[in-house]
Amino acid sequence: MHIKGDHAELVVGGRLDIRSAADARTAFHTAVDGGGGDLVLDLSGLDAWDATGLGVIMGAHRRAGRVGRRLVLRGVPPQMQRLLVATRLHRILAIEGGLEVESLPRV
Repeated sequence: MHIKGDHAELVVGGRLDIRSAADARTAFHTAVDGGGGDLVLDLSGLDAWDATGLGVIMGAHRRAGRVGRRLVLRGVPPQMQRLLVATRLHRILAIEGGLEVESLPRV
């Protein structure tokens, strides 16, 4: 996994899973705590995530809310869109441009 960016936008690539969760959590929390306004997570380079990775994103979402910020997901790959819909997290998380829910297969 690799994360690049600043306190306004982070570009996440590779795998966001149990092996990378601690580093991702640190990077996300540093970005949330160090800025203001929306924090955009660009996930277009993300190959995969597991439940732990999704938990890290939800933790960053909660932390952002506590400090008056909003976490916004950008470029969510289709397979991850399906997981967000299956878990109903697409109703909680801000997703830039929304999801193509109608075109996703039901899970």
